[in-house]
Amino acid sequence: MKNPYLLHMFNPTENVSPFDVNMAYEAEFDGVIPYDNVSLEDIHAMTQDTIFSRGPTGVKRTGIFIGGREFGLAMDMLQRAKVAMVPPFEVSVFADPSGAITTAAALVACVEAQLKKKTGDSLENKNVHILGGTGPVGVCAGILLANCGANVFLASHRGKKVGDEVANEYNKRFSTNMQGEDFSSDKAILKMMEISDVVVGAAKAGIQVMSKAHLKAGKRLQIAADVNAVPPLGIEGVDVHDMGKVLEDTPQKALGIGALAIGNVKYKVHYHMFELMKTTDKPLYLDHERAFESAREYAAK
Repeated sequence: MKNPYLLHMFNPTENVSPFDVNMAYEAEFDGVIPYDNVSLEDIHAMTQDTIFSRGPTGVKRTGIFIGGREFGLAMDMLQRAKVAMVPPFEVSVFADPSGAITTAAALVACVEAQLKKKTGDSLENKNVHILGGTGPVGVCAGILLANCGANVFLASHRGKKVGDEVANEYNKRFSTNMQGEDFSSDKAILKMMEISDVVVGAAKAGIQVMSKAHLKAGKRLQIAADVNAVPPLGIEGVDVHDMGKVLEDTPQKALGIGALAIGNVKYKVHYHMFELMKTTDKPLYLDHERAFESAREYAAK
């Protein structure tokens, strides 16, 4: 095949995600080439091997995808790849470790859209607690929420200290003002719910982080969103297909947003990012901010 669309997948972990490979072929890349155990130090040389082998025309039919499990490392790799480009030898780069970026973008866009629909308000000055907030989805969602003006709390079952450590690390990198929070006990969760406007379940799959009793204690709660599609539900009472379903037992009749409803937007964003790589005339560097722009469009429909 002459002049194929090629996607090189740089992955710092042992395996490349089958989900990402499938999505790339769905976007009709002709060849998807995975690389595992790629270090940050490898990126410069691998990027230049990618760009110099196809010529100024061929690079327009070439892309780099960065996977892995860590949001921060993926951002570092994206930046390292960008620095390695030598115009006119440049290709587009898309980072999405564990699907965290597209999932977080879809999550925040859905929360924003449903809050606007329910109250007419933006996320500005809203208290948002992310349970499981120290993982890649939680961190990325926290950054996006903070950029929307929300007061973000990265809640950890290991305690507030751990949440603060992660929040401070990313605050320095992204000029945000996130805080840590504890959700290791019923008492801690109930205390959190006294001030929460939005709660997000972003813990590991198959773990329930919030019960109906916790939701009932949310005097100010407007939105409860869960990204866990593996039983049991991460937030009890929020079904995986819910998109703005009223949670009748909550004081403010909060709206529930479920994992598969968020996943539907995430899938569209993920596919769109690959499409942008194939159709752009200039190289793109697709990160959490660009994914969020796309997610907002889909969530508003």
